[in-house]
Amino acid sequence: MNLLILKLLGQRVALALLSLLAVSVIVFAITSVLPGDAAQEQLGQEATPEALAALRAQMGLDVPGPVRYGRWLGGLLTGNPGTSSVTQMPVGELVGSRLPNSLLLAAVTALFSVPIALTLGIASAVWRGSWFDRAASLAAVGVVSVPEFLVATLAVLVFAVKLRWLPALSYVSEIDSIGQMLKAFAMPVLSLCCVIVAQMMRMTRAAVIDQLEAPYIEMVRLKGASPLRTVMAHALPNAIGPIANAVALSLSYLLGGVIIIETIFNYPGIAKLMVDGVSQRDMPLVLTCAMIFCSGYLLLVTLADLCAIVANPRLRHQ
Repeated sequence: MNLLILKLLGQRVALALLSLLAVSVIVFAITSVLPGDAAQEQLGQEATPEALAALRAQMGLDVPGPVRYGRWLGGLLTGNPGTSSVTQMPVGELVGSRLPNSLLLAAVTALFSVPIALTLGIASAVWRGSWFDRAASLAAVGVVSVPEFLVATLAVLVFAVKLRWLPALSYVSEIDSIGQMLKAFAMPVLSLCCVIVAQMMRMTRAAVIDQLEAPYIEMVRLKGASPLRTVMAHALPNAIGPIANAVALSLSYLLGGVIIIETIFNYPGIAKLMVDGVSQRDMPLVLTCAMIFCSGYLLLVTLADLCAIVANPRLRHQ
């Protein structure tokens, strides 16, 4: 690996860290101006000013914002994101109990969506202009145009209310068999896969078509290579960077879409925990969950950039 690639990799990593720091400031500033606080939520609207002031002092809400941000950021960097303002439990324990559920949901979704999307995208690129390509592209555009909450709501109406094949809510704690696991994950995974597969398929199709129209592919065809060998041995290796970027960007959608999906299906993940924290004004919990989502998104985007850099033949041969 030459020095140019190492320099570009270092720049991408440094940019990701600076972006994460900027996001932490923005998230803290936005949560600080939300109406009400944890003390107001706990005591209610009828609480006296003296009681509110005492509880705010106990929770550390009476200190200036920059001081609270410094304390929170320092604790986060040392692995101690603080204590929940509502339950008085360590935020790390609350997040740790829910994060595996969200990671499991994301892993199952990726396990199904990535192979399907790549297969459809490559097939559409190889047979571009055919009835299959037109049907797949039309379906992808239609699915992308529908918001995920509508897809989830329609799934509940069809499979839970009308057909009664699947439960409307996901009870992960009651999984004792493969059948129960399929029922618990079927509709959340289906709702997430619909949009992710459509987005990934379109980007994969565009990346492969771009390589198939390159001059070197015409030379490969003139040498008598079969269509399958042309795609698998020549076009796909050079499309790894764009395809990896498409996969990473599509999977980063999980970080936003999972918030809606977990809320609709009452899935006990970190996104549902974050939504509950916002309603209760539990700022240490909300900030930690937000930083986890931002870190995951930046990690996926940075990995996509790194794959594109490493897979670039011009950089490898400089």
